[in-house]
Amino acid sequence: MADIIVPELAESITEGTIAQWLKQPGDTVEKGEFIVELETDKVNVEVISEEAGVVSELLAAEGDTVQVGQVIAVVGAGSGASSSAPAAQSEAKEEVKAPEASKAAPVAEETSTEQDRTIASPAARKLAREKGINLSEISPVDPMGRVRVQDVSAHGSAKAPAKAAPAPAASAAKEDDGRTTREKMSRRRQTIASRLLEVRQNTAMLTTFNEIDMTNVMALRSRKKDQFFEENDVRLGFMSFFTKAVVAALKKYPYVNSQIDGTDIVKNNFFDIGIAVSTEGGLVVPIVRDADRKNFAEIEANIGELAKKARDNKLALSDMSGGSFTITNGGVFGSLMSTPILNGTQVGILGMHTIQKRPIAVGNEVEIRPMMYIALSYDHRVIDGKDSVGFLKTVKELLENPEDLLLNS
Repeated sequence: MADIIVPELAESITEGTIAQWLKQPGDTVEKGEFIVELETDKVNVEVISEEAGVVSELLAAEGDTVQVGQVIAVVGAGSGASSSAPAAQSEAKEEVKAPEASKAAPVAEETSTEQDRTIASPAARKLAREKGINLSEISPVDPMGRVRVQDVSAHGSAKAPAKAAPAPAASAAKEDDGRTTREKMSRRRQTIASRLLEVRQNTAMLTTFNEIDMTNVMALRSRKKDQFFEENDVRLGFMSFFTKAVVAALKKYPYVNSQIDGTDIVKNNFFDIGIAVSTEGGLVVPIVRDADRKNFAEIEANIGELAKKARDNKLALSDMSGGSFTITNGGVFGSLMSTPILNGTQVGILGMHTIQKRPIAVGNEVEIRPMMYIALSYDHRVIDGKDSVGFLKTVKELLENPEDLLLNS
């Protein structure tokens, strides 16, 4: 017999949410095999079984909040068939006693007894309660007779209510008439919302803008991309150019690469650049470490690797901690202009946007050029207008003359 316990997640994380049970009662599990996926404030963690055996009990349902050190499941010895036999025998005994008990018990209690006797996963029981479905009425697909979430869902959609239910309250009626859909925020989305609000409330955030003529960097990328791919086995994108330009600008304006600690300003002498990545669970910001020491190919490879891990929900806490500055690219979604919100304790974040052809003055002529608006949101407690405008101007000048970036990389 072995307990499945919520492991230590990280120094600052004390709880998580059951995202998905990978095993159900009666399922066999090998030593070291994943049994449950936990969602934390930052990443998802898969918990393994320390012993081989059969899952005998789940002590928490999907969606429940659990604490570090809490027992959430029990794995016993034996096979699926042997473990289910005692349960079947106990059900048979209860069934013999049921008619006598039902003489004195009210109908509601009888229904509850049947519900309790049914073998079902915690998630299935929870969904059945929410839908008002009696588990004993469900015919499970599982040959062992276990009712799972999909059985409850199928039963609820296939079977119409036998009789009209009492009129629901006004708020419930509005939800059930199809005009609205209620969805619980994931733990990560709640954390993102809380931290963004905290940043807005606790910083003197201001945003300044500039625009970049992308003609030269696009032409350089077009000329070099095939050779770059052949030599490095990675594609040349715009993010490496922006990352290099940001590092150069941070060296010139070190207060933009700092943070506030009490009454002190801590200037970072390293350049760990966060690259915001959108995932189904929300925005995450993995870090390109020591970006000042990496060439274009190393930066592109690092960004590609981190983006894949983010999409596959495989980022570790170490991938996202300790960044000194962040770049976010709303342009991939077509954003023309935005005011990005600061990331954590950082005092600056650069927002990239979509490239759009616009008429601009070139000398005394008007030409159509591919232009991009860029935005720097910054904490005015640390950074003054001079540094913020100078920082953006440096990024602009370097990207409009990208050969300078290549020479300095």
